[in-house]
Amino acid sequence: MSTITSQNLIDMFLAIAVAIEGDKDRLSELDGVIGDADHGVTMSIGFSAVRKSLLALDPAEADPASVFNGAAKSFLNAVGASSGPLYATAFMRAGAAVKGKAELDRDAMVEAFQAMAKGIQDRGKAERGDKTMVDAWLPASEAIGEAAANGAALGECLDAAAKAAGEGAEATKAMLAAKGRASRLGERSLGHMDPGAASTALIVRTMADELAKA
Repeated sequence: MSTITSQNLIDMFLAIAVAIEGDKDRLSELDGVIGDADHGVTMSIGFSAVRKSLLALDPAEADPASVFNGAAKSFLNAVGASSGPLYATAFMRAGAAVKGKAELDRDAMVEAFQAMAKGIQDRGKAERGDKTMVDAWLPASEAIGEAAANGAALGECLDAAAKAAGEGAEATKAMLAAKGRASRLGERSLGHMDPGAASTALIVRTMADELAKA
């Protein structure tokens, strides 16, 4: 993996759509305990729209920013509420971070990843420990940055992010929910993984696995 092309990014999003579709029932079950029981379905709708949009792109004509921006627009159009604005902001921030680049080297991909995490936190106004997807995105963002700073190759950086996201999602079981519908449950939210953090772990792992093929 030397550089990431637009085709690589399209393939990454297509793989995420497949992974989310395959796990949507579990994600909705997690959400059923502390939320509206629709997180898996919502995420599936969003990434199915992304898949359809990106399949219509010509990777020879679209630069990486166009891929991220296309993903942002299609996700938001399909999912107007809840996770829609969060992921739309994430992908728009990633697009802005790589604007003007024909391909992405390690540092550019790391910057795009961290821009996604920051976008989600900024839009959702959540902090670490609030029992949200931020509890998976922030550790992943920190891990990918630390790995890059230590000279790791992109594949190793992404793998570090995926491991941190998984650990972050697991850690939400011990947290009291401070945002959204789950916050009304008080201590009843303890012991349950946040569905947004669970889907984040799946997304980041899929990103790492798919881009490892590049």
